[in-house]
Amino acid sequence: MNPQDSTANAPAQPVMTVTALNQAVARLLERSFPLTWIGGEVSNFTRASSGHWYFTLKDDAAQVRAVMFRGRAQYAGFIPREGDKVEVRALVTLYGARGDYQINVEAIRRAGVGSLFEAFLRLKEKLASAGLFDQDRKRAVPMFARTIGIVTSPQAAALRDVLTALRRRAPHVRVVIYPTPVQGQGAGDRIAAAIATASQRAECDVLIVCRGGGSIEDLWSFNEEAVAYAVANCAVPVISGVGHETDFTICDFAADVRAATPTAAAELAATPRADWIASLRSDAIDLRRAMRRTLGDAAQTLDQQARRLLSPAAQIRQQRLKLLALSTAMTHATRAPVMQARFNLERLGGRLAARKPDVSGARAQVESLRHRAALGIATQLGQRRDALGALAAQLELLNPQRTLERGYAIVADAKGAVLRSPAQLQPRATVTVRLAEGSAQVGIASVQPTLE
Repeated sequence: MNPQDSTANAPAQPVMTVTALNQAVARLLERSFPLTWIGGEVSNFTRASSGHWYFTLKDDAAQVRAVMFRGRAQYAGFIPREGDKVEVRALVTLYGARGDYQINVEAIRRAGVGSLFEAFLRLKEKLASAGLFDQDRKRAVPMFARTIGIVTSPQAAALRDVLTALRRRAPHVRVVIYPTPVQGQGAGDRIAAAIATASQRAECDVLIVCRGGGSIEDLWSFNEEAVAYAVANCAVPVISGVGHETDFTICDFAADVRAATPTAAAELAATPRADWIASLRSDAIDLRRAMRRTLGDAAQTLDQQARRLLSPAAQIRQQRLKLLALSTAMTHATRAPVMQARFNLERLGGRLAARKPDVSGARAQVESLRHRAALGIATQLGQRRDALGALAAQLELLNPQRTLERGYAIVADAKGAVLRSPAQLQPRATVTVRLAEGSAQVGIASVQPTLE
């Protein structure tokens, strides 16, 4: 029997598309591997313009492609870098378009870091960006504090340690306690409120915020944002003494000074009484030495001034001699210039008299010329006056008004043109007749030329 014949007679098998195959494999992987935490090293990290993250998660022996979509990446709290050790909570699946096996990341955190420490790092980075940890904001703790405030629980062992250290080092210092819970629900807000109360009252020179050691959960109240801002905004310098030497909290970074333990915070806040006394003794010695130096300088200055001091009678005689000398010098200084000026004036006067010309003849000649000029002007003025009178008489004879007064008249048409011939007159026309004492409008009935 031919095998081809048996194959041809077998029923037809359904044919799957590549897309259907990849979708089936993807569903199988997603059902078989629920959301799982996977640890590895970040490699080939890419942040697309869409906001999605693409990277490879690898260990020493293998690697897997990973994608974290924008909706999840925006809550990551940090951006991974090449070589970062991370832990991702991911769903195992298949990218159907290429048939690539990959994981879809839902959450990411640094490797070996729990959620609390991750929150601690995020808050620390946020507050550092806001400038709460800048060194230029830090204030120096006063050297000689008179009043020290303590923010802690009255039942805490840390309070006893602080009080013991203060009693031993500086029993003279006044202590004000601002009681507050340091652990449990709402403890962070109450710690911040206690710090704000101490800042508002302003009755302390320095404030200690402290508690004993514990786990990160126990110390979490000092990692809250409200506590950090309360410490940063406090009106007095703040010393943070939270936990043991290896413990670090947000309160430590926001405070002006961090102490390794509550006892160390007390030692930083209060200068020992012996140091106070030693400082006062040193200041007293310096003060006495300065006073002796000042008094010695003053005594020497007094001796110098006493040697320069004269009796009033001697001072008067000395001033009188100075006055006489000044008077003599002033007299000589004023008299000599006057005598010199008088001599020069007399010399110049003689030279002027010798060079002064005789002007009597010229003066007589000028007087004669002035007389002749006045006579000539008077003669010409009379002649001009006579000529003017003759011209005025002639002008009077030619005055038209005088002609009109002798009975003549001037006839003008309506346009004001003077009429000189009867031919210029028209019957029933109106003419203006100007007489010696006014004018009249005259209508012409008829025109008849005059026969000579």
